[in-house]
Amino acid sequence: MRIGFSLLASAGFFAIGCVSALAQQPTGVQGSPGATTTIDGRQLPPPDPKFGGVIEEKASDSKPWWPPRVVPLKGAPNVLLIMTDDQGFGAPSTFGGVIPTPAMDRIANQGLRFTNFHSTSLCSPSRAALITGRNHHSVGYGVVGEIATGYPGYDSIIPIEKGTIGTILKENGYATSWFGKDHNTPSYQSSQAGPFNQWPTGMGFDYFYGFVGGDASQWQPNLFRNTTAIYPFEGNPGWNMETAMADEAIQHVRQLKEIAPGKPWMVYYVPGATHAPHHPTPEWIKKIGDMHLFDGGWNKLRETIFANQKRLGIMPENAKLTPWPDSLPTWDTLSFEEKKLFIKQADVYGAYLAYADNEIGRLIQAVDDLGELDNTLIIYIGGDNGASAEGMLNGTPNEFTTFNGVSVPVKDQFLWYPFWGSERTFPHFAAGWAWAMDTPFKWVKQVPSHFGGTAQGMVMSWPGHIKDLGGIRRQFSHVIDIVPTILEASGIPAPDKINGIDQKPIEGTSMMYTWDKVSADAPTKHTTQYFEMLGNRAIYQDGWVAATTPATLPWELSTKTPPDVITGYNWELYDVNDDPTQSNDLAAKMPDKLKQMQDLFYSEAKKYHVLPLDNSTLARWNAPRPDLTAGRTEFSYAGELIGVPKSAAPSILNKSYTITAEVEIPDGGAEGMIVTEGGRFGGYGLFLSKGDFGVGRSRVVFLYNLLDLKRTMWEGPELEPGKHTIVFDFKSDGPGLGKGGAGILSVDGQEVARNSLEHGTPVTFPEDETFDIGQDTRTGVALVEYRYDAPFKFTGKIDKLTFKLAEEAKAKP
Repeated sequence: MRIGFSLLASAGFFAIGCVSALAQQPTGVQGSPGATTTIDGRQLPPPDPKFGGVIEEKASDSKPWWPPRVVPLKGAPNVLLIMTDDQGFGAPSTFGGVIPTPAMDRIANQGLRFTNFHSTSLCSPSRAALITGRNHHSVGYGVVGEIATGYPGYDSIIPIEKGTIGTILKENGYATSWFGKDHNTPSYQSSQAGPFNQWPTGMGFDYFYGFVGGDASQWQPNLFRNTTAIYPFEGNPGWNMETAMADEAIQHVRQLKEIAPGKPWMVYYVPGATHAPHHPTPEWIKKIGDMHLFDGGWNKLRETIFANQKRLGIMPENAKLTPWPDSLPTWDTLSFEEKKLFIKQADVYGAYLAYADNEIGRLIQAVDDLGELDNTLIIYIGGDNGASAEGMLNGTPNEFTTFNGVSVPVKDQFLWYPFWGSERTFPHFAAGWAWAMDTPFKWVKQVPSHFGGTAQGMVMSWPGHIKDLGGIRRQFSHVIDIVPTILEASGIPAPDKINGIDQKPIEGTSMMYTWDKVSADAPTKHTTQYFEMLGNRAIYQDGWVAATTPATLPWELSTKTPPDVITGYNWELYDVNDDPTQSNDLAAKMPDKLKQMQDLFYSEAKKYHVLPLDNSTLARWNAPRPDLTAGRTEFSYAGELIGVPKSAAPSILNKSYTITAEVEIPDGGAEGMIVTEGGRFGGYGLFLSKGDFGVGRSRVVFLYNLLDLKRTMWEGPELEPGKHTIVFDFKSDGPGLGKGGAGILSVDGQEVARNSLEHGTPVTFPEDETFDIGQDTRTGVALVEYRYDAPFKFTGKIDKLTFKLAEEAKAKP
């Protein structure tokens, strides 16, 4: 890898051609406690240096020698790498959107806008590619980890021969940290039992403060400090993750400045915004709502955004606005009630993005206040994929209705209208807004074949090094290009070995060649890039894109058999140099070119572990994968246990089961949660009621919460002091997903309640909730009747708790 001469000269380097010539730059007297050195960076960690002192029989005749502390090259920048979630190219003001993003604007005005930067079209794949500099299939993330399968390109395990930017910078003397979303720890390794090598702290990041998984409530997230769950929101109304993680990151960089002022740092800052749930504070909802940004609807919004993009130079004059799809309703066909609800949904989304950008701005300002802004390379990526249509056609007050294939009618959603965005909701907007937020492109998140799924607005600044302030760059680039850009800027080579393991080449291309003003129109160096997700695919080469037409709609979850993954797709062809929005399909006119591009895709697919292609969704969600419960039908616990993710917990979905609790009740009675999984937005709980004003306390209750849409209860007697055995026995009506069944609640061998479920939860309880015994973390399953406040600790004693599960009822196609 070459380092640009102008950059090195500006940093005080001299006559340097390549990284290896920069190796071993010592400072201070070598062997003294204050000595430092750079390393050649080819082997990480570097070999221990040879002792350079003198050892005799007596210390008085000997000479001590300390190994020098490893530091980066002089002038190596701090790195602030920011990426938001599910944002959409046309959402932020920086790229023509109507939602104010002044922090992103600031970096754009102090540096460059990149208008042809791309993701993988889905969350954890983009994130794995971002931190490794390799394609997502190359690092095991052909899909999100929740639907991993047992193939090298799809197993959600980043290979040890493909180390992360965290590891590389850390071993070269950087302080490394990760704040926000971690969607790259395999779900089956996310429990207290580990292993922890694929957690942020095991991937080269010294410090982690964030949540694990695809999404999380911003009011009560599954939050970790390093690998320990923490609950700072308990008893702290108004606490919100967006502000909390900004506070934590600001304190972190201040601490580094005070303790080690000369040590460069990398902060990887990845908030949950704007992935569902859309959870801004009430102040931001009012602020954006008062601006009436979305009152004209999604079709008019697209026209406004596109006009802004032309005015700003984000889109060239010859660019065309892609047509609105027939599969989505136009705004003028909607009823008054639909428009009212959908505007509320968009206001909350807009507030969420503006709020997140504001907190990012506080972090950037803190870096400036510390006097570190001029020495900080800031990369701010607007989203890890296109805007999400996973709210289905009407949106939803609870995203987990979508994941379970349930559409919530508009009239029913008005029950949550006054609280939209609060902790009482887990909301997502209607699919029409997603298409609009991806203006001027076609399609949305999950779709890698078209830029609506992959185009991300990205800005980059480094004062004194990027001098074309406010400039626009149109060269094709991809998330895999960020790691080589950081390495070239810091003068650090890609290592040959990490922990003794030979490393595979980084697959991205440094973007530093675009920085100089004279290079504004330089030819693209990233000349070829494949795309694939869920069987849909595309290939880019030298300004041409061949792409499959999506065979399924991202906002329609279906159990229908998908078309043949090879023969069931039509292909399109675009010259994106002249047609940057993929408006003019040339496939019929240029079949030879299309065939050439198709052949190139399959060549790249073989190279990067894309095969075997798989366009199934629900089948993969329910596919077996490694976990701590595999093959087990009986589980036994005693005492308190909290924070267990679903991958390590007994699953009661789609099967018969029996829960038996042997408890001791003290004098005066007891209350609290015995066992639960899930919370407000879906799950179950076996508990003793707290009662009202001392009445009804200690009553045995089993409550099943179907996606916050319906709660079914089995109610028993108040338990007297002493030992008791509580049994809940459920017989499923299965096989099949989401079948109901009948349940019997018994106490001390006597039936006390019998009730039935019309439907069960078919696919998943909320992913950000956990399996808890002896208390209930985050949110409670009850809403009105038997309502309680978390953590609702059990005040008796749990002697033994057992689960007996029948064989899982298999899903039918």
